[in-house]
Amino acid sequence: MSENPRPEVTAWNSLVEAMRAAGDKLAADTAGLEPTEQADGYRALLRGLSNQLSRFDVDRERPELVPFNGWRHKFLMDNPDFGYWVTEVRGDRSYRIHGSRGDATYVSVTVYRRTGGINSEATARIDSDSIGFDDAGDFAVTLGGTGAGTGDRLALPDGSAVIWVRFFYDDVAHDGPGSCRIEPLAEPGVPPSIDPGRFCAQLGTLAATTSMLPTIFEVSTTEDRAQPNTLRHWAEMTGGAVFTEPGIHYVRGGWELGSGEALVIEGDEVDCRYWNILAYSRFLNSLDHRYRPVSYTGTTARVVDGRYRFVVAAEDPGGEVDWIDTEGRYFGVVVMRFLHPAVTPALPSARVARLDDLRGIE
Repeated sequence: MSENPRPEVTAWNSLVEAMRAAGDKLAADTAGLEPTEQADGYRALLRGLSNQLSRFDVDRERPELVPFNGWRHKFLMDNPDFGYWVTEVRGDRSYRIHGSRGDATYVSVTVYRRTGGINSEATARIDSDSIGFDDAGDFAVTLGGTGAGTGDRLALPDGSAVIWVRFFYDDVAHDGPGSCRIEPLAEPGVPPSIDPGRFCAQLGTLAATTSMLPTIFEVSTTEDRAQPNTLRHWAEMTGGAVFTEPGIHYVRGGWELGSGEALVIEGDEVDCRYWNILAYSRFLNSLDHRYRPVSYTGTTARVVDGRYRFVVAAEDPGGEVDWIDTEGRYFGVVVMRFLHPAVTPALPSARVARLDDLRGIE
């Protein structure tokens, strides 16, 4: 009779099998795409795995706020116009976050409860309107403990597990970055060197999330592919769902363009705290903001007579135009974020045009 399999061996093998299954599904889903898109799918899968591995070792007694969704670790609708810091905590402990806003136009600290898989619910938050900054832009927020929820304190309701600190930038290429760190208010005891049961459970979560990624890539773009070159309200992203900022209204749509075509997006400027527009691949990674114009904010966009106009295309249309570079991808996704809009933003118009027509070439 064979011995019972060791839990850590079973958990590890499940992770390896999940990676293989994810790769097999991605291969099938991308079979009809161009070689660059096929390779990019695996890069997105690897980035998602790398993102999770960068946050795998978690110490809730003495947590660390770590940067999230950098260009090497893009994971499910990253946003390079924001700076993200993430950690996991215990709801029955107290902590203090110290930070500096840098040149961020808006800062928020949000507490989330996991509701299954990658889903979540925002349970408490504080933002720039309530946070006290000193003359240097430094701040401190206490989490949990007596008096939580008043002033620069934030409650940790039952089930609280994850903290996100966000910095919103008007011009991320030139703004000074914000930063933050977290510390426990009471010195924790010495924990076990490893909790085998928890370690195996973490491996299981990593395996499950990794195996879901190709399905998320496929399913989440179904509507974009079915009705391309249109924009819609993205109502699913409300109330902090999937660890989003609760105060943002999202507009989303996909482009599908042939050679020499462009998608022209136009609308009235929205009365809101902050807004941006950003292009993504079919694998939900932002396009290459380090070298290409793929995003604009309310500050960097050209707004003329209260209206914005973006041209989504593989080539620069020239002139005084806010060009969003598709990297030559015939399909992709555009997302607009409006923070604290005074009213529900009207949907922008979207139309396909010939680049030559936009350039006035006959």
